[in-house]
Amino acid sequence: MQVSRRIEGGLPVLLGPAVFVVSAVPFDQTDGLTSPVFVTTAAAAGVAAWWARRSWWPLAVLGAVFYVWLVMWPPLMVASYYAGTTLRGTRGITSYLGGTAVALGTAVVVGDLIGGRREMVTATPANVALMAMALVGLPFVFGLWTRARRDVLAAARERADRLEREQVMRAEQARAQERARIAREMHDVVAHRVSLMVLHAGALEVRAADEPTARTASMIGDIGREALANLRELLGVLRSNQQPAELSPQPTLADLDRLLDQSRALGISVRRHDHGQPRALGSTVERTAYRVVQEALTNVHKHARDAHTDVHVRFLNDTLQVEILNRGTADGPGAERPLPDGQDTTLSNGRDTTRSDGPGAEQALSGAERALPGAGWGLAGLRERVELLGGSLAAGPRREGGYRVTADIPVRAAA
Repeated sequence: MQVSRRIEGGLPVLLGPAVFVVSAVPFDQTDGLTSPVFVTTAAAAGVAAWWARRSWWPLAVLGAVFYVWLVMWPPLMVASYYAGTTLRGTRGITSYLGGTAVALGTAVVVGDLIGGRREMVTATPANVALMAMALVGLPFVFGLWTRARRDVLAAARERADRLEREQVMRAEQARAQERARIAREMHDVVAHRVSLMVLHAGALEVRAADEPTARTASMIGDIGREALANLRELLGVLRSNQQPAELSPQPTLADLDRLLDQSRALGISVRRHDHGQPRALGSTVERTAYRVVQEALTNVHKHARDAHTDVHVRFLNDTLQVEILNRGTADGPGAERPLPDGQDTTLSNGRDTTRSDGPGAEQALSGAERALPGAGWGLAGLRERVELLGGSLAAGPRREGGYRVTADIPVRAAA
């Protein structure tokens, strides 16, 4: 398609010299190429052929006049082709064909008057029919076919473009509807539950009997409010189609100590170890490292609350390595413990309730020991996030006990 357009675009440039060369050959060969008349008229015909794509009427007029006068046929043939590609109404086609018929008829009269070879070529019935077909009929039909083919291709391109636009529009509408549905579900389920958690934490902070309980409740409320803010930003991204939502700065390694302090406040033993020369890396690399530590500590909270955890951040030459190790204890997760004041915690209808230990009561795990639910996609999502940066993530149990999560993130990903 592009090749045909280029050919059509370069056709007038090629036709100009071609018409000039062919027209410069006189009907009567005895005059030769040096005849000033033929050279001048051939030059005029060549210029008109070069201009024909913009306006072919000058070429048609010159073709009719030069054919009657000098039996110069190339201009009339090229003009007939352009007439077929341009004329669309019946009136225009009839006018052109009528004008060419007048020109051919005039050439017959002139041939009869001049006689000789001129009469034989332009005035005999068989040659008149042949010239009419060769100079007008066939070029005109070929021009009509070219125009029809061009219209079909243009219609096909327009239809394909329209279908592509409609397909893109339908896909965008489907994405927008799905994003809105996800946003509604997240707002109705997650935001509601987290809001309740924040409210209960605030109430517990106000009614706390001692300072440690109040601090813990305050920290839970702060974490919940931070989760609500992050959720609000995420919902804004899901609901927005054109304008990006205003996002707060994403966490990096500078926020790692605050994350570790939150875990320590919940009773987790966490220590940070930096290796190598700390330096500023790209926000993408540091954010990924932060998420690795965050997910690993989340798993520690769920499955190994009593384990001692070490977070190693290694600044290597071309890699940032983050390693989270935990070491299990004798009274690891799942171990039974007495609860203060003869109380234990059970699960009733999906809610935490506290009841007194009575005779025959079943012993249950405390709320701190109860396994937290999880989607099971945390480490898988981390692995995808790290691999997108060209790194690798390994997670698994250690031979000496405990669990290890190691992420190697190329520093070049910061570029």
